Amino acid sequence: MTKTTDALLITATGKDQPGITARMAASLSSSKAELLEVEQVVVHGRLILHWLVKLGDTSATDVLKNLLWDAKALDIELDFQVMPDGATTAPAADQRWALTLVAASLDPDVFSAVASAAADHGFNIDRIETLSQAPLASVELLLSGAASADARGLKDRLLCIDSARPVDIAMQREGLLRRSKRLVVMDMDSTLIQQEVIDEIARIHGVYDEVAQVTERAMRGEIPFGSALEERVKLLAGAPESVFEDVLAVIELTPGAEHFVQVLQGLGYKTAVVSGGFIQVAEPLARSLGLDYAFANQLEVSNGKLTGRLIGPVVDKQRKGDLLESMAQTERISLEQVIAIGDGANDLEMLDRAGLGIAFNAKRVVQEKADTAINQHDLSAVLYLLGIRDSDARAVA
Repeated sequence: MTKTTDALLITATGKDQPGITARMAASLSSSKAELLEVEQVVVHGRLILHWLVKLGDTSATDVLKNLLWDAKALDIELDFQVMPDGATTAPAADQRWALTLVAASLDPDVFSAVASAAADHGFNIDRIETLSQAPLASVELLLSGAASADARGLKDRLLCIDSARPVDIAMQREGLLRRSKRLVVMDMDSTLIQQEVIDEIARIHGVYDEVAQVTERAMRGEIPFGSALEERVKLLAGAPESVFEDVLAVIELTPGAEHFVQVLQGLGYKTAVVSGGFIQVAEPLARSLGLDYAFANQLEVSNGKLTGRLIGPVVDKQRKGDLLESMAQTERISLEQVIAIGDGANDLEMLDRAGLGIAFNAKRVVQEKADTAINQHDLSAVLYLLGIRDSDARAVA
């Protein structure tokens, strides 16, 4: 072999060490090779480095001789393959998707099920990347497919895999919009915090059982959200204003909440809490976390006691959606750049309007209607849906 107009795919493998890429690049540069593509990955200290080059009138024998000397000096293995003219251009994909797997641990059975589902519905796996290993394991798979590939069928199949195994699988359109989110809007009760604020006020005031009965009727669909809220708030009449401080002293953030918010803030995101709970708790919580916005219902207080009434418009399902849109307009971003996270039926409007609506440890009806669901009890899991690796998060948190 002396000269070729075909391309060469050169693959180097071995123990990773400084200088491998630099030395091989220098040899290719001296041969005037045209670089078509390069890709490198290191897994547990083992390097795989691909160079796709076109040599033109350069002697392939001379180029490979130099590279083989490099490989010997670096103690790596070298392989090459001649790529016929025209074979170096990958067919254009009509659709691209990102699959994010999150679980306490991931085993080959999950990968087998997911990879089989992708292949059965016409998709190729272009890349796999580990985002996290502990305490949550997360892996991102990038898929590509022709227009005929069945994305709806794949999503349904993944839901079956998800429900049969302790793993969350999120499927999102891959593209710039997935990585250009700018605002995260969270529900408060059972999302940002682990408790329901109205239950905690009722418990302190001694009317928990009565409030719980109204809540149960609302969950069965016997009374609408607005009526249920009004009935429960009436039961709080007479509670001292100090009850808000008592509640703030006992509520617990959802695991990963502080880290989640810190990483988002480090990356320049705006953050908000929009709650059907009460502003007297949501606002101090937002200040402590450094959130940019806080919206919730306001309990009326008179002479140091709760009156059993609300002030202003009720933050219900519709208003949550309207507030999300208003914040997006204030920040001058599109709704596609907004993430909404919630667990209840009153979150559905904001989950629907956001570019990415995430059902977080939610009721079944919410999981079915949201874009994706997270059932790991850790808000950090949402970072992986944005393609953020643990190493990236540590750098900005």
